[in-house]
Amino acid sequence: MNVDQIVLFSLFGALFTLLIWGRYRYDLVAFATLLCAVVLGVVPAETAFTGFGHPATIIVALVLVVSTGLVNAGAVQMITLTVVDGGRSLHSHIALLGGIGAVLSGFINNVAALALLMPVDIQAARKANRAPGLSLMPLSFATILGGMVTLIGTPPNIIIASIRQAELGRPFEMFDFAPVGVVTALAGMAFVTLVGWRLIPERAATRDPAGALQETSAYLAELSVPDDNGIVGKRLSELDETATKSDVSILGLIRDGTRRYGSSRGTVLKADDILVLEAQPDALDDFRAALGLAYTDADRRELIEGETDGLTLIEAVVPRDARIAGTSAQAVGLHWRQRSVIVGISRQGRRITQNLRRARITPGDILLLLTPADAGPQVINWLGCLPLAQRGLSITQQNKSWLAIALFVAAVAAATAGLIPLSIGLGGVVVGYVLSGIVPLRDLYDQIEWPVVVLLGSLIPLGEALNDSGGTELLASQLVGLTGDLPTWAILAVLMAVTMTLSDVLNNTATAIVAAPVGIEIANRLDAAPNAFLMAVAVGASSAFLTPIGHKNNTLILGPGGYRFGDYWRMGLPLELIVIAVSVPMILLVWPL
Repeated sequence: MNVDQIVLFSLFGALFTLLIWGRYRYDLVAFATLLCAVVLGVVPAETAFTGFGHPATIIVALVLVVSTGLVNAGAVQMITLTVVDGGRSLHSHIALLGGIGAVLSGFINNVAALALLMPVDIQAARKANRAPGLSLMPLSFATILGGMVTLIGTPPNIIIASIRQAELGRPFEMFDFAPVGVVTALAGMAFVTLVGWRLIPERAATRDPAGALQETSAYLAELSVPDDNGIVGKRLSELDETATKSDVSILGLIRDGTRRYGSSRGTVLKADDILVLEAQPDALDDFRAALGLAYTDADRRELIEGETDGLTLIEAVVPRDARIAGTSAQAVGLHWRQRSVIVGISRQGRRITQNLRRARITPGDILLLLTPADAGPQVINWLGCLPLAQRGLSITQQNKSWLAIALFVAAVAAATAGLIPLSIGLGGVVVGYVLSGIVPLRDLYDQIEWPVVVLLGSLIPLGEALNDSGGTELLASQLVGLTGDLPTWAILAVLMAVTMTLSDVLNNTATAIVAAPVGIEIANRLDAAPNAFLMAVAVGASSAFLTPIGHKNNTLILGPGGYRFGDYWRMGLPLELIVIAVSVPMILLVWPL
């Protein structure tokens, strides 16, 4: 080994040790390692920050914003609402929700897909009176498997496509991963659905961790029927199926200021009717979006919904000395003074018989407020209330669902046809989402996971330096030497297994950056086509099923599922073996050596 190789291997050894230790966040560790490499002279100062402008880094950042836009527009909500059925058997629920998660993960970031479906899964567990630990791990594994199918499904695929372009002159295209990824995902899903969930420890299967199923008292809420809504002319009872799926209780109806209860079930709905409901905030918004209802009546709708910067839902507790305590929203002029409305009141289970705008607010009430974006703290302060801890409430813009889908599909189609680079197409989608209000400009940069961007921007120059110094060639020669006279397919399987092992303890993006050049060098030494080895690295880097730290999805479910560090390998180890057994033959079939 030459001096540069010794320095780089030492730096990577320190990097991996610190990442496994976990004492410091991975972006800080990676950036500090890059700076050390520059100071030690193994990474030129003029190229130190080129990784931040690398296409892979840009695409990862854009995919996160696009994923948020598709969720904000309700593009997937119509699908997820159908799976919240407490009467469905567990394996049927896992197959359906896991299948949806896998499909979504092919087209939005798999972390975003899990974040979208995890509340749905927990809600279904509550309805079925079972612990969420039985289904959260299968859901996480399903979204990881689905990410293998396309270029944008998971960051390792983006990294490997970029490395292929740099080394071989052409990247992998959007659906080049699909033949191997689809078959591998189907095999993995079959195992997870039929066998895998049975391997979850009994402790996690019977525990309600950290109050995962606990909820605050539901809100009494009101939603109004706009003039052109499709439910006009239907009977109120015809909404029961949608209400059940959204976990909303329909209590009655208000028409012309008169409130009706049980006798209203057969009433034919008219424009400007107000539905009286009981629901949690997220369930209320699901129901509203599914039926195209409005948060306020026609008199105030134009004023409130005309807010150009968007609206948001916030929760506030009413103390004894609040401005609104002892009076009503109408009396204090909430809608015309603060351009806000009360859309729900939670009163510890006690009944509220008045219209919400005229209901007398009492100390201890929790208000669900619809306010202009960024004005929430001001409105709460004006009312004299106290903010409740943020629960990530958002307004679904179901009227923009098809616009969001059309922009995304057009970008993917243009990139797949080779008309524009994928990064340019996704950039155009982000601009379209911002201009149309699907992703508010004020939230744009909040959707980008900056630690991942820093990780990528820091590791790409380090990976290039290792390759330029001959380090990857040295690693490849060692791996080929250790595998002796094994056939090429066996070496391919060993490379995949080694990559999986690294991905189980390291960030999967870091694993892909290190392993992909090694795969290319092994192919060169064996006089084989490098595509198969790059695909092996792609599958291996995405198959982090043994620990909660290898993939962010596994980390997200750790607390809500009630799992421990050692629980993952029970289902994850046989799943990784199945992935190797299925994907290696498929790689050899699709990408001949």
